[in-house]
Amino acid sequence: MELHNQERAPIYEALERFRQMRVVPFDVPGHKRGRGNPELTQLLGEQCVSMDVNSMKPLDNLCHPVSVIREAEQLAAEAFGAANAFLMVGGTTSAVQSMVLSVAKRGEKIILPRNVHRSVMGAMVLCGAIPVYVNPECDNRLGIPLGMSVSAVEKAIRENPDAKAVLVNNPTYYGICSDLRAIVRLAHEHGMLCLADEAHGTHFYFGEGLPVSAMAAGADMAAVSMHKSGGSLTQSSLLLTGPAMQEGHVRQIINLTQTTSGSYLLLSSLDISRRNLALRGKTDFERVIRLAEYAREEINAIGGYYAFSRELVNGDSVYDFDVTKLSVNTLDVGLAGIEVYDLLRDEYDIQIEFGDLGNILAYVSVGDRPREIERLVSALSEVRRRFGRSKADLMTQEYIDPQVAVSPQDAFYAPKESLPLRETAGRVCSEFVMCYPPGIPILAPGERITDQILDYIEYAKEKGCSMTGPENPEIERLNVLREGE
Repeated sequence: MELHNQERAPIYEALERFRQMRVVPFDVPGHKRGRGNPELTQLLGEQCVSMDVNSMKPLDNLCHPVSVIREAEQLAAEAFGAANAFLMVGGTTSAVQSMVLSVAKRGEKIILPRNVHRSVMGAMVLCGAIPVYVNPECDNRLGIPLGMSVSAVEKAIRENPDAKAVLVNNPTYYGICSDLRAIVRLAHEHGMLCLADEAHGTHFYFGEGLPVSAMAAGADMAAVSMHKSGGSLTQSSLLLTGPAMQEGHVRQIINLTQTTSGSYLLLSSLDISRRNLALRGKTDFERVIRLAEYAREEINAIGGYYAFSRELVNGDSVYDFDVTKLSVNTLDVGLAGIEVYDLLRDEYDIQIEFGDLGNILAYVSVGDRPREIERLVSALSEVRRRFGRSKADLMTQEYIDPQVAVSPQDAFYAPKESLPLRETAGRVCSEFVMCYPPGIPILAPGERITDQILDYIEYAKEKGCSMTGPENPEIERLNVLREGE
């Protein structure tokens, strides 16, 4: 990477030049640089709304970039060590879906862990690909799924030699990493592509002492969530590709679903954030690691909580761990993770990333300061003192092996009926059910509903998890496939 090249931010620079031209807008957006919506201008600021503009020759076109967007993508590819990079304004969901749609079509298989984000399953509904699950091991104490063991991936490849690709989380929401280099090597030896969901791994490309990035490991595609640890605006991401992927084909796939009206606010934020990461990412993430490690030590000293880290590494299902992830198990305090999540916000004005049934995740990034860490630690200590109780009645199991009966696409579009929740046991689900965040499906279309899953859903509802997916917003009913259809 040539650092002097990375000092450029071509989209941002083009926007500044355009703003100084004082062009009279007779195009969209209709707020006309904010004049038509003064309340919006007051909220976002005049400079911000003045840069909310439409595609035009001086500013390039996201669907077919030839100038400043093209240059920004080339700089991103160089910074991330990729053959090509695509700027994404539909979030990492769009990047993940484009990744899957680029490599598989109806009836073709993809090997993947079941603890994937809903975007992966959504892509399979769209293209008709068939999932071959490698069920991850589960840490019984923490109640979380781990990574894919290399032997399990090898077995899945051996049993499904016609699969088109292997997809890997790098890392999981909790910071767990599989042996990505070994999985890439296995996939390529068997003529398969390797895809990486790197929604939570942007910093791997710039920090030292962190797990290997997808591009460095030789993966063919990676969806990178720049707005998470990379500092860009929410909904802005990158799709990275290796030399085996044809740039034009991937662009065509992206253009099937991505907007033709790309937001220049999002695009410029990607441009500026890439520049910042390239120029000072190493220093920034050294500081982030120090903050996260300090927080981990202080939280573990409280008692009851368990902020886990590299001690989980076993060389296989936990090959590596992202130490920037401040994941904390709460069960020994007698509280579900979602309960601690709610208490921190409602009682202490602290908003963390998510809480599940046994854990919380506090996202530590380049924008955090020591005083925020101290406030979080103090609040967790108070939560334990004020609200801690016996853990006897808490559910600990987080991961349930799915029973796949029908492909996601066939199940989603099949004739269906709506039944009360408890009457669906034994039937095949035709919709998604998940807690969001983290957005990992409890049920996906085509999976058989079991009593264990229903117990889990009811418990999650009782504890206050934000449940999404089904047509019925209260999750009192589920859509299932009609029998005999």
